[in-house]
Amino acid sequence: MDQRRLILFLIFSFSLVMLWEGWIKHNNPQPAPQATAAAGVAATANADGSVPTPSASLDAGQSAVPGEQVATAAAPRVVVETDLLRAEVSAQGGDIVRLALKQHKASGETEADFVLLDDGTTRHQYAAQSGLIGEGLPTHKTVFALPGSALSLKDGEDSVVLRLQAPEQNGMQVTKVMTFKRGSYLIDVAYEIRNGSDQPIAPHAYFQLTRDGNPAEQVEAFGVTTFTGPAVFTDAGKFQKVQFNDITDGDAKFVKTASDGWVAMVQHYFVSAWLPEQGVQREYFARALGNNLFSAGLIMPVAAIAPGTEATVGTRLYAGPQEQDKLEGIAPGLDLVVDYGWLTVIAAPLFWVLSWLHSLTGNWGWAIILVTVALKAIFFPLSAASYKSMAKMRVLGPRLQRMKELYGNDKAKMQQEMMNLYRTEKINPLGGCLPILVQIPVFIALYWVLLGSVEMRHAPWLGWIQDLSAKDPYFILPVIMGVSMLIQMKLNPTPPDPIQAKVMMAMPIIFTFMFLWFPSGLVLYWVVNNVLSIAQQWQITRMIESAKPGSKAA
Repeated sequence: MDQRRLILFLIFSFSLVMLWEGWIKHNNPQPAPQATAAAGVAATANADGSVPTPSASLDAGQSAVPGEQVATAAAPRVVVETDLLRAEVSAQGGDIVRLALKQHKASGETEADFVLLDDGTTRHQYAAQSGLIGEGLPTHKTVFALPGSALSLKDGEDSVVLRLQAPEQNGMQVTKVMTFKRGSYLIDVAYEIRNGSDQPIAPHAYFQLTRDGNPAEQVEAFGVTTFTGPAVFTDAGKFQKVQFNDITDGDAKFVKTASDGWVAMVQHYFVSAWLPEQGVQREYFARALGNNLFSAGLIMPVAAIAPGTEATVGTRLYAGPQEQDKLEGIAPGLDLVVDYGWLTVIAAPLFWVLSWLHSLTGNWGWAIILVTVALKAIFFPLSAASYKSMAKMRVLGPRLQRMKELYGNDKAKMQQEMMNLYRTEKINPLGGCLPILVQIPVFIALYWVLLGSVEMRHAPWLGWIQDLSAKDPYFILPVIMGVSMLIQMKLNPTPPDPIQAKVMMAMPIIFTFMFLWFPSGLVLYWVVNNVLSIAQQWQITRMIESAKPGSKAA
């Protein structure tokens, strides 16, 4: 029984530590990292013809990229609207400086659209920028000519095209073309370059995401924090996260050159990523700009353009939700931006099953209930063996109490007699802990599925539960969960040790308090699991007790 007491004490202590840690971090958020400025380098291509360094994405003679703001606030803008997006494109660089997702609402009580790319008016500084490297070619600091009015996707149209004209320099005529498509978060960004000079040119194009280092909808639990920052994917390095602090310290590690992959800016639920074609050589970079601004992107070479000829270079930009059923089809490895923490091996198939059940029911809440029933069926034999052990312990309660009275002053003798009794009756006194221990990894994995899957964000179940990824607004489910735990405790054998009995009775109260702030979908899972466990345990206990000598059934 000493081992059992130790296990209960550890569970009790772990619960208190997790509760205290969560409360502290909720009320004292981490400050955003402050970046140091990065030095600029000359703007021309390297003398050996290799791909220029990231800081080469500047006009000749220009200093390092300014860090005080993402884009000049005074620069005029044009609005482009589709069925899914509302983008604001600045004349400066033709950058997308604000992007609202019309199918996703902002957090909190507001009904406003969620803003992914932002000019700082909402919360973040976050822009998709691009430009060309070469004498007379436009960068993300060049002022383009905008169309006279806003553009919107009309009925019957599949796309809307925004064309921005750069000022001609040294005979170079450049048009930035952005294509927005119906039903898609992909934006095609291309440059049409006409060489009107008398010399051939071999320019480079760069595409970057510039963002502040402040976290976005970060969630922390069980020692894992949802990631906010750049990420690079290549066949050689696979999926590599890049921490803002590592960029600042110069310790960022990722594949720098490749002919495949993509670069992204990842945050909870959403992602933006530059997705160049496979087989095109590119250089990836991440750097600190100063004033808590960071830039991550890629540089691609453009084939030599002879005098009097023209060429086109471009790539795709994805800026939208982390919808797992679509990301993998957009680019290899893009689905890896979904952050399930250290239990991805369980969470990923669990989400797949949930998605399949959702396709049948049309409701994520019912899908959670069905997956709970399925998990309970899988663990049924283990639970049955455990409940049988607990039921036998309950039947042996009077005999254990008599042993305590007989050998209360001789602990060693009492332990010996108890172990002999367990062997004779074929009882494992720790068997009752097995269902909980087995469920813990599934519980944590489901926690991350609910918090890491944008499909669960603002997903309703029924009645008062209108967001399965948020806490129950009226705490009804946590209270039901606490009552169900209390019923389970009553079905369990009463520990002979008074201290253990008090700890066991305190567990429902502690867990109820913890679950008040857990996602309602997770509490729903635990409630359904407890109800099923109560039914199974009650039936097994009734069978065991009816079969004991002296019972009515006997």
